[in-house]
Amino acid sequence: MQIPFVNLRRQHEPILADMQAALNHLISSNRLMGGEAIQSFETKFADYLGVCNVVSCANATDALEIVLRAWRIQPGDEIIIPANGWMSAAEAIRLLGATPVLVDNHPNTFNIDLQKLSEKIGARTKAIVPIHLYGNPVDMKQLTGLADSHGLKVLEDCAQAHGASVDTKKVGCWGEVGIFSFYPTKNLGAVGDGGAIATNNNALAERCRAIANHGQLEKHTHTILGRNSRMDAWQAKVLSLKIPYLERWNRRRQQIANHYLESWQKLPIKLPQKNDNAVWHLFVVQVENRDKVRGDLAKLGIQTEVHYPIPVCQQPLFEKFRDPAGYPNAERQAHHVLSIPLYPELTDVEVEYIVAAVKKVTESVVR
Repeated sequence: MQIPFVNLRRQHEPILADMQAALNHLISSNRLMGGEAIQSFETKFADYLGVCNVVSCANATDALEIVLRAWRIQPGDEIIIPANGWMSAAEAIRLLGATPVLVDNHPNTFNIDLQKLSEKIGARTKAIVPIHLYGNPVDMKQLTGLADSHGLKVLEDCAQAHGASVDTKKVGCWGEVGIFSFYPTKNLGAVGDGGAIATNNNALAERCRAIANHGQLEKHTHTILGRNSRMDAWQAKVLSLKIPYLERWNRRRQQIANHYLESWQKLPIKLPQKNDNAVWHLFVVQVENRDKVRGDLAKLGIQTEVHYPIPVCQQPLFEKFRDPAGYPNAERQAHHVLSIPLYPELTDVEVEYIVAAVKKVTESVVR
């Protein structure tokens, strides 16, 4: 049996006719950028999240930078981020000349360690960027409470957590602003790239919208220095078609994740922490002899990935921002993490094959 890490063909097959009809309509309407498709998607996604404003843009990395620019982050300002996660947050911070302050990851959740975060807050700290890594939400009640007590802004990186929640409140709605990625493999993915900014702050939304559109809210009137970061209408149409399926897809992800957790309890691997609010964008275990385990699973037809082999805190680009004490959790996790296939379109037969294969391989390799 061959099981790819992601199978987007299966996701698209049931809605392919609707996708083709949407594309045909866009082509015949001669409106491939902006217009009704963008407005409709922004409204639908805002309603889904429960926020007043969604501002679409080209990708989530742009979304991060646009928000930081809208906040007028300056060189010398400090922004707190986790020591491991995708590098977009650190990248956007540095593009503005600000300083990323890295905090070690929690040993069980993979997210930023909130106990260690408070130690990193200083006179120059302006904001915190929690990353809901792998679809597992950060404890936003605790984080926002800490941020409020120090007068700090919160920008939630929800690129891997569409639909995740904390106390029934969706991520992206806890801080002043949340950003999302619609890269094709995300829980809610386009067929190209795309990103979005979600906020209840109307003035911030307006400024972000202007920055993303060459600094203009009114055509030919450029009020601030902006950039070109637009979502195209085709991506917006696809995302609008997929939003009604997201909750169902996330429930299937959780069903598979729970089965993995129950089936592998006695294996010599460290399982991710169970969280009923997680949306399981990735199912990431920690295992000794990872590369051998990964190779043996590949021989059985199971494709795995590593998210991420070199953490942000060890990237050459950010070496000068490292804490001399290091980041033991993030660094250890990077050497042991292995992502197992988990997506809604996996059949029960495939899930059981994965369960058996992981048991077989880890028991023979790790022990």
